[in-house]
Amino acid sequence: MRISKRFLAAASIAALSLFAGSAMAQEKLIIGTEGAYPPFNNLEADGTLVGFDIDIAKALCEEMKVTCEFVTQDWDGIIPALQAKKFDAIIASMSITPERLEKVDFSKKYYNTPPAIAVPKDSPITDLAGLKGKTLGAQSSTTHANYAEKHMADSELKLYPTADEYKLDVEGGRVDAVIDDIVVLSEWVKSDAGKCCKILTPLETDVEINGQGAGIAVRKGETALADKLSAAIEGIRANGKYAEINKKYFDFDVYGN
Repeated sequence: MRISKRFLAAASIAALSLFAGSAMAQEKLIIGTEGAYPPFNNLEADGTLVGFDIDIAKALCEEMKVTCEFVTQDWDGIIPALQAKKFDAIIASMSITPERLEKVDFSKKYYNTPPAIAVPKDSPITDLAGLKGKTLGAQSSTTHANYAEKHMADSELKLYPTADEYKLDVEGGRVDAVIDDIVVLSEWVKSDAGKCCKILTPLETDVEINGQGAGIAVRKGETALADKLSAAIEGIRANGKYAEINKKYFDFDVYGN
């Protein structure tokens, strides 16, 4: 039986929220993640969380000598859930952007990759100019949706709660193209699930929208925790653990510039 992400999130929150807000005192860090963004984080049918974000989180907890536990949360509500103290930190490929910095604080980045466009293999679209008048799919409340709104205003933007849903619609011909992180799209088109599609082109990063890379979000003012997480990122970069995890998922250095 497939376990509902919402059910798991509710059960996890009920069991774990008592610890949130005092993670370091309890020697426990409650981590919020989406669980629907492979290869970075994904909730499997048996309820297991897997992905680059998850392995990095576990390595950081080991480096910090704390126990880490995970709570899954729909993306649209992940920052409000952090603010409501349902968990202590977000490790879910969240880009460090000026808009988000108004609501939360961040660690230093732990990876940085650009956005890209994917289209069906038989698409007549051959370049970005070909997106004019076409329907473009993106996950809502993401930097990629914001990027499309700013730079692809001539396209009709269709938003989805999760990446899985826009993938189904481009496969089914209900949207003409999709925008997301280049790693997410590249891994998808290499899989059986993404055999319908191909990468059209990577996109030039817009720092105001795409930010400074993916960081770990904490509640506003909790700079001590953010600093500890930043130090732990430096630690796993120095001791080889980051490279080991990177190699498990990617054939290039996802840390970026």
